[in-house]
Amino acid sequence: MRTVDLFCGCGGMSLGFQNAGYDVLAAFDNWDRAIEVYKHNFSHDVYKKDLSDEECTVQLIKKYNPRIIIGGPPCQDFSSAGKRNEDNGRGDLTINFANIVAACNPEFFVMENVARIRNTRKLAIARSILQNAGYGLTECVLDASLCGVPQSRKRFFLIGRVGESHDFLLPFIKNGLSRKHLTLRDFLGDEINFEYYYRHPRSYARRGIFSIDEPSPTIRGVNRPMPKGYPGHPGDPVKDLSEIRELSTELRSRIQTFPVSFNFIGNKTEKEQMIGNAVPVNLARFVGEIIKKYLAYMERDNFVPFEKKIYHYDDVQPLMLFDESGRYC
Repeated sequence: MRTVDLFCGCGGMSLGFQNAGYDVLAAFDNWDRAIEVYKHNFSHDVYKKDLSDEECTVQLIKKYNPRIIIGGPPCQDFSSAGKRNEDNGRGDLTINFANIVAACNPEFFVMENVARIRNTRKLAIARSILQNAGYGLTECVLDASLCGVPQSRKRFFLIGRVGESHDFLLPFIKNGLSRKHLTLRDFLGDEINFEYYYRHPRSYARRGIFSIDEPSPTIRGVNRPMPKGYPGHPGDPVKDLSEIRELSTELRSRIQTFPVSFNFIGNKTEKEQMIGNAVPVNLARFVGEIIKKYLAYMERDNFVPFEKKIYHYDDVQPLMLFDESGRYC
């Protein structure tokens, strides 16, 4: 399926869709370092482009005639890590994404963002733009640990297809989720030689110590070491701090399900930011796989393109994407 990636960053979403069998033809971003990393890992076209320049962007995208446009507009204005001020300007890129999709009119689109975007004015505007362009929409918040990622990262997805019914993809998503949360041990295996590690909490009201027998908390764009005066927390699974490890940049990349072969360039701060901002590769792959499963069901039922048909949960058999540990089969 011909694919274009907007706000591609270092390429997590592109790689996930590629791994699901999509043909990514071009990608767009406005951060020089991320584009440099992207070029080192992909052979297709990548553009440094301010995507608020909608007219020029649309002209470039139309050259590729994509069947699907994917992307994760910058989410800092909606994130729990920031002040959540929609009026700072970056939330406008969500609207730019919707306008670009509406103008290019691909059959499908996928937009990823933080879960907090659901109740924002900017999403309401974007949703209206896309509905007026003829897209049936599916909205959901996915827990990455049920989608082949060893991380309890919750992300919002807005997925659309021209002419479809509202929530057309939900039964496929529900039947595709793993029945088990993927842990670090199950995913990384011999890549890790410790049992507990530190992840700096937003406040000391939260724990900072985690076990490899649970999903990692969200990998963020900063990676602070454990302070010498860390007071401990009642929720910490172990009280002896002498054996606590810190996650390296490389392990954080692996927890975001980038392959070992993925080449990151830049200083430590830049790498951490790129890794934390990326869509986890396997989370993107999951969404791509679900769309393909949906299309297979449409073909099985002699589906007429753009005929509205509602699938219910019981109509869709378990999709069996994952094994008993939560890893991709």
